[in-house]
Amino acid sequence: MSLSPDLTDAPTPAETAAVLDSLVAFNAGQGFARERRPLAILLRGADGAVQGGLVGVTSWSWLYVDNLVVPEAARGQGLGARLMAMAEAEARARGCIGARLDTYSFQARGFYERLGYSVTGAIEDCPPGETRWSMAKRLDRA
Repeated sequence: MSLSPDLTDAPTPAETAAVLDSLVAFNAGQGFARERRPLAILLRGADGAVQGGLVGVTSWSWLYVDNLVVPEAARGQGLGARLMAMAEAEARARGCIGARLDTYSFQARGFYERLGYSVTGAIEDCPPGETRWSMAKRLDRA
């Protein structure tokens, strides 16, 4: 098989899908079928516009929290903890045994630790001068 690398900063959706499809096929061959299900809890303003919320997926019996944001003016009211509790409850209902996420040293590590998340890894200088923390919490334990 002859392959040649082609660097681009603008892959088409079909090109991106081709790479993902290849990985999905490999994973399925290892016994891990693709089973991603989106999960979103949206914070809407009085006008119905989305002002923040939580976006993630459940897959392979885990919740993956991709993004969580509470508008600055609404912080300190327990909304972030409420969003996380709702996401974790839905993940448990979907049969998930754990949850994972990433946060940065300029974001909310302490918030997640107060919710029972533990650091599972760190990347220093990502971005430069900061640390990226990977965190997880088991949902199948008391």
